[in-house]
This record gives sequence, structure tokens and C-alpha cells, in this order.
Amino acid sequence: MMINHRTMLSLPISNKIISSNQIPTSLINQENTVGIIGGLSTLSTLTFLEKLVFFSLKNNEECVPFVVFSDPTILNRELSVHLSMVYAKHVPNGVNHGLIIENLRGKREFLEKSGLRCVVMPCHVSHLWQEEVFKGSSVTFLNIFDCVSRELKEAKMKPLEAGSSIRIGVLASDLVAGFYQKKLQIQGFEAVLPDKPTMEHMIIPAVEALNKNDIKGARNLLRIAIQTLLVRGVNMVILCSDEFQGLLSRDDPLLKRCVDPMDSLARSTIKWARSDAKMHKNLAGLI
Repeated sequence: MMINHRTMLSLPISNKIISSNQIPTSLINQENTVGIIGGLSTLSTLTFLEKLVFFSLKNNEECVPFVVFSDPTILNRELSVHLSMVYAKHVPNGVNHGLIIENLRGKREFLEKSGLRCVVMPCHVSHLWQEEVFKGSSVTFLNIFDCVSRELKEAKMKPLEAGSSIRIGVLASDLVAGFYQKKLQIQGFEAVLPDKPTMEHMIIPAVEALNKNDIKGARNLLRIAIQTLLVRGVNMVILCSDEFQGLLSRDDPLLKRCVDPMDSLARSTIKWARSDAKMHKNLAGLI
């Protein structure tokens, strides 16, 4: 059976982890099929799928085959009650790390033993446990932080000021921003984070406005936060929070100075799938 972009797998494993005898021996007959582990927000997972399909179908090409495993119950229960990722500097003690790791690992194992050779997680929060979840795994894992920093490197930007480094703004919680800082530094960038006044008077109020369904107010605050970073000499601003995805209007000129991490992850996923399909096609021709 072929599982492609028309098939989404959503199974309830919230209260138990899939055992080996529940995992299918093979569901996939396309070597370049990508597995997607849904994250904290189902809406964000669907947004990523929309981007994956949109970028795939450009130039009249076929959509890359994928299968989705989405069940955010554990993540929501463990994280939403304890913290807002906008405020967080670290994961609090009340979070059951072991339960989250076991849940995510169960999804990864299900996808891996189904025949998938690449897995992505369109959720920044899930990446906090990436090392434990993919320990001992043979599949390719596309890290969202790597995908973003790599695309920025490939853009071959120049410093806005002579003699200075290329500066990249990061709109994220301290928890997530730390990962971006490390990856950006590896690529030779300087990460610039919002200062305390920007967080307290723009970012946090923007999220609070969204929670009250004040879209216009949230959008205005986000625009000011972005402009504040641009004034500090950044080339681009990474919009890391799920809350901010799609908040700016499509014709907003600030979008040209912003990076959506889900765009980068979707493009990297497509690049992997098509290069892998080409490799297997070439190998088949040699047999």
C-alpha cells in the first residue's frame, strides 16, 4: 500500500506506547516517503503540511509522498498546563520528560518500522527531546534549526555594516532561542534576541492579544517587535513562535525580512525526498 500526501495517519497512543507487535512491518513502497511527527499544535502541523504540498507542487511537480502521525495529547497535557513557551527560559520541573520522550519515540519507531527513511517534526518544542527520541535510530532526521541556519547561509547575505558580522534576529522564547544561537554561530552568524522591554511590552502582550482573539492588536505588536530588531542591524528575523505564523498579512513588506522556520523545513524535506528518489532511480538503472 502506498501512503502519500492523500493519507494522514492519526492514532491514539496517548495513554500507552505502541509495542513492537503493533508496528507494521512495511507500509511504504516509495523509498523517499517522509514521516511527519505532529507536535504541540495540530494547527501548526496542518500548516506545515500545507506548505509541504504548496512547495512540492511548484513547477507542476508531484507532491512528495508523506505519512503523518499526529496525536498531541501528551505534549499538550504535559506542557500547556505548566508553561507558555513564550515566557519559558527552561522546562519546569513539573514536566514529565520521560513520558514525553517515550511518546515521541513510540511515534518515531512506528514510522521507522513502516519503511520510512526520513522523519521531521514541525514543532520547535518537540526538538528539545530530539537526541533522546532519535537515539539508536537509522532514519534521517531533518532538524528544523539546521534547516533554517543552512538556508540563511546559502542566501549569501552581506553584513549591513562594513566589518561587522551578519546579524540574525530571533523572535522566540529563551528556551528555543538557545538552540538557534548555537546553530547560527556554527554558520558564522550573530544571533540577536529581543531585549527585556521588547519581550515585556511587545512579544508577551502580542501573545496575550492573540489569546483574546485580538488579531489586529497582536499583528501591530509583532510588527513593532520586528522593526525593533531591524533597527538593531539584523539582516533577517526568524519568527519561531507558532503563535506568529501567518499573523502578518501576505502583502506586508516586513515579510521580506522574516524567515518562517516551517518554510525552511518544508523545502529541506522536499529536497531530501527528491534527491533520495533520484538516487534510487539511478541505482535501479544499474541493476
